[in-house]
Amino acid sequence: MKAKQYSSYAEIEHDLEILRVEREIHYQKIMLGIDKTKESFMPSKSVSFVGEVLQKATTGPIGTILKIAVPYAVNWYINRKRGN
Repeated sequence: MKAKQYSSYAEIEHDLEILRVEREIHYQKIMLGIDKTKESFMPSKSVSFVGEVLQKATTGPIGTILKIAVPYAVNWYINRKRGN
């Protein structure tokens, strides 16, 4: 690759400014990739939506009944006699 010949300082400054902008573009691309990677490891909104639905389902009269009935059902399942 041949070295570029400059005839003035203005040409040098112009090329340096282009290089600075290119470097900033590459830096921003790297930062965007890092942000996307972070987002891929974070729980999505659908997980929080499911949590909200479960919270609403366990409140009120149905939730109270479930809170009472589930431990009894689990206890029955654990202590049931196994058939031969």
